Amino acid sequence: MSFVAGVVLRLGDPKIGKHLLRDEGEVVVDEVTHHWFAYLRPGAEAVLATLLLVASWFVAVEVAWFFIIVAVGLLGHAAWGGLAVLRDRFVITNMRVFRVHGVLSQSLATMPLSRILDISVKKPLHGRILGFGHFCFESAAQEQGLRDIRYVGRPDDRDLAIQRVVQRAGLRGPRVPN
Repeated sequence: MSFVAGVVLRLGDPKIGKHLLRDEGEVVVDEVTHHWFAYLRPGAEAVLATLLLVASWFVAVEVAWFFIIVAVGLLGHAAWGGLAVLRDRFVITNMRVFRVHGVLSQSLATMPLSRILDISVKKPLHGRILGFGHFCFESAAQEQGLRDIRYVGRPDDRDLAIQRVVQRAGLRGPRVPN
């Protein structure tokens, strides 16, 4: 693994393990990262910045500085956006679902499985073609940081995983043995 890849992986790891209740037997069932489609905007910004840098070689010096400043700003914004997507994780455990996100400051939103009333899976046309969707959680308390989880890869599989965990916990109908 290259040095750059190692740095990106370290910066992109939100350290999910520190949020688990290991003493209570909590284990991760699924850790959901964003679908590659969520990286298109930061990627397009990086491509545009690269084009501006290349174009700065072919324009007058009086204009080139403007291209370079805009390109550096775009590259910074693209890097920040890509890192924000990379650090945004949705986690399904045997006890709850939670979301960890943020680059410099980290936010954690959690919901016990017993509070999940309904999960809507929305798959726009391009999401159906490319294999992603969006989750919308309905709970007793509507104001929480887990209401909308966007760009979830394989949304039907993830929805079934949540439903299985809820069923095994005995929260909906009879308890199913592991």
